[in-house]
Amino acid sequence: MTPLTTLKHGCATAILVLAALVSPAAHAGRSCTAPQPPRTSTVERALTLAERTHQALEASGARVVVLARAGQDLSKYGLRYSHVGIAYQQDDGQGGHVWRVLHKLNECGTAVSAIYRQGLGEFFLDDLWRFEAAWVVLSPEAQTRLLAVLQDPYRATAVHHKPYSMVSYAWGQTYQQSNQWAIETLALAMQADTARTPLTRGQAQAWLQGRQYVPSMLRIGAMTRLGARMTAANVAFDDHPPAQRFSDNIETVTADSVLQWLPRAGLGQPMVTLRL
Repeated sequence: MTPLTTLKHGCATAILVLAALVSPAAHAGRSCTAPQPPRTSTVERALTLAERTHQALEASGARVVVLARAGQDLSKYGLRYSHVGIAYQQDDGQGGHVWRVLHKLNECGTAVSAIYRQGLGEFFLDDLWRFEAAWVVLSPEAQTRLLAVLQDPYRATAVHHKPYSMVSYAWGQTYQQSNQWAIETLALAMQADTARTPLTRGQAQAWLQGRQYVPSMLRIGAMTRLGARMTAANVAFDDHPPAQRFSDNIETVTADSVLQWLPRAGLGQPMVTLRL
């Protein structure tokens, strides 16, 4: 798997072979463990989830959605989903289209990240905690604006910041986690015209604040923070305001907060869920 891949997945068999031969080298906010061959049952369920999601997206008439998966158990923080990407229709060169997902992944064992372009099968082949998908169909204007950005490699990565922390401060610029990249890219798209006007992360965050985006506030105690910082390269807390950090309040962008905010801000339809 390489950044901004454009691999096609014409059938479930092709994805199954890929999963059996390739060990993922990047994840969204999870610690990396020794590669393990995927279990057949797990692969089959992930592909079924991808297939049913594809069918539902086709039936929706949408061209662009914000798509979430449940890769970790975050229930102790009151969260259901762990990671969002931006799923969109891409011309297949034969008069039709395929669905692609553009999203940010942390490179295993490091504090850096990259932007990846994957099919739905790859997106859900990530050792899911729960076989469930959720998405928000964006407003027509948001779809049009975001689609233009997603198809332009320059603008699609314009606000990407390589240093990564899975709990990066929502309004900071020292690090950037996966959900933060997605929502900042949406903000870029909603402000940019067709020219390659450079926009900063600060401008994207100001736009989000102006539209009442509210990050999640996680309660993470000092001992938990210390243990995580000492054992995981992809976790840092030093970008959070001291007053919040020392009161155990960690304000970060979560998949749940993004999915809830989009309809509230008039940027999308009510969230849709699909469970196996």
